[in-house]
Amino acid sequence: AASDVPMSPELEQVDGEIQDIFRALHNGFQKIDKMKDSNRQSKQLEELTGKMRECKRLIKEFDRVLKDEEKRNTSEVNKQLNDKKQFMIKELNSYVTMRKTYQSSLGNKRIELFDAGNDQVAEDNVQMASEMSNQQLIDSGMKQMDQTDQAIERSKMVVAQTVEVGAQTATTLTQQTDQMKRIGNELDSVHFSLKKASQMVKEIGRQVATDKCIMGFLFLIVCGVIAIIVVKVY
Repeated sequence: AASDVPMSPELEQVDGEIQDIFRALHNGFQKIDKMKDSNRQSKQLEELTGKMRECKRLIKEFDRVLKDEEKRNTSEVNKQLNDKKQFMIKELNSYVTMRKTYQSSLGNKRIELFDAGNDQVAEDNVQMASEMSNQQLIDSGMKQMDQTDQAIERSKMVVAQTVEVGAQTATTLTQQTDQMKRIGNELDSVHFSLKKASQMVKEIGRQVATDKCIMGFLFLIVCGVIAIIVVKVY
């Protein structure tokens, strides 16, 4: 894969900037499809053209650094880096083709991407979209479709994970709610038990008081009987 190609920090930085521009171009053309106003479409197309010019400059910078580091790399690494550069050129040209298509449909004045003068295409090692074969254009389009499919799959995974977390959270809340209900029922049971115990204590207290009265009355009777016996004896 392109991400597995060993690169120096300088090449990695340039490559990262190029990939950022490719993502911006991809999103930018999607925005054009959603725009209704032709003026806004034209302005968006001009901005994308500026990004293409910057991408072209970065590819040239990538090629310059690659040539400077060529002697320090193995032949296999140089081949992978050159393949990567060619792939970036093809991807840029696919966006150039899209720009021409949108520009033609809008009927705008032609926006020049490659300036006239000594800036030769061969010297820049940038292949014009018009010189690409149908197979190359198809391959570039397939790559974009694969990247879109991967992005959709990642979005699906995020949604699935979000749903799973939501389900787990709902289950946890349900368990906590059930636990709170059980605690409430247990508190009601404890309260009822305390109330029942209080009533029993009161009953026992009344029984003890009654028993004391009976004992006192019996004591008086016994005392009376003893007194009668003593009187009769004397």
